Amino acid sequence: MFTYEVDEEISLKLIDEGDAETVFKLTDQSRDYLREWLPWIDMTTEIGDTRNFIKASKKMYAESKGLNTVILYNGEAAGIVGYNEVDWQNKIAYIGYWLGEGFQGKGIMTRATQALVDYAFEQLNLHKVDIRAAVENKKSRSIPERLGFQEEGKIRAGELLYGKYVDHVVYGLLKEEWEKMNASEA
Repeated sequence: MFTYEVDEEISLKLIDEGDAETVFKLTDQSRDYLREWLPWIDMTTEIGDTRNFIKASKKMYAESKGLNTVILYNGEAAGIVGYNEVDWQNKIAYIGYWLGEGFQGKGIMTRATQALVDYAFEQLNLHKVDIRAAVENKKSRSIPERLGFQEEGKIRAGELLYGKYVDHVVYGLLKEEWEKMNASEA
């Protein structure tokens, strides 16, 4: 079982069937909050929907195409962070994430995402990490900005979100940029 210790408060656990009830409950408790930026919320109405997500996540992981983890904050499920896709040919990981409403403002997502960035470069030997967020989603955009990602551009009408199109901002971090940041911290 994949578990990655981030720090004394946070660990990332490979999502599995045993997480279905907890993840669905967290989704359901934060439904109104998460709905603003996540198009799948209205399609996640019962635990079976979460089980289907977990099955798809496990298949993606088994095929080395992605990785979804449950963020554990002091042992409690707080959200999901993962590689929505790993493009092995071009050595790029695409990170996606969400956090339950009650876990906001504690630096959890910044630390969890940093751990996945580090893992992508140190363990998977990837060349680039990509994060995309809706232009108006300030909380989601703040994660790559805090972590030193470069804003690379905007995708017009990048996502259909509850009947309207939203533009996306694309952020990227190259391995050599990550290495420079880590060298300056040492």
